[in-house]
Amino acid sequence: MKACVLYSGGKDSSLMGLTLKRLGFDVELITANFGVYNSFIPASLSAKALGLPHSVLNLDKSILQHAVNMILEDGFPNEGIKYIHNEVIEAAALKYPIVADGTRRDDKTPKLNRDQIQSLEARKNIQYINLDSFGFKTINTLVSSLFDVKKEKSNKDNSSDYEVEIRLLIDQMGGNSSELFPEHYQTNVVGLKG
Repeated sequence: MKACVLYSGGKDSSLMGLTLKRLGFDVELITANFGVYNSFIPASLSAKALGLPHSVLNLDKSILQHAVNMILEDGFPNEGIKYIHNEVIEAAALKYPIVADGTRRDDKTPKLNRDQIQSLEARKNIQYINLDSFGFKTINTLVSSLFDVKKEKSNKDNSSDYEVEIRLLIDQMGGNSSELFPEHYQTNVVGLKG
């Protein structure tokens, strides 16, 4: 059965993709893009390292613009990122019978709650899968035995997270995205361990 994994190239979405592949699903890794910047490139490199097919889900820039407006109004990125994530899942659900992502138990955003998942599955007649029963420590244990991972300060050239295009659009609009987003590290899967 065909399954897509919303893919950033990081360890969580890589774990989901590889797990589904090893369980026999026909996995395609997909990265959303809104036309502001080719932020999908790091994810495509990670997908290649895993030997899994990758494609770009091109979505309308108005989705990104709405999220940026939310972030600027809130002064905090969580609700805007949740909005984008929901829109991406809805778009993927139009094309795939199984939609998965790498969200885990201790993630705050983006993340669907139980009611949103049940609604999505019923409305779209799909299956939605995430890593909700896994916490950060468990993910790290699993990842350390499966992947070679590179970790560095996040920037637009090493991340395929929604944040890349959000930050660029905020800056293009005359804002200062550095005031809204904390500095953090990005992990990229660069290969499989022997």
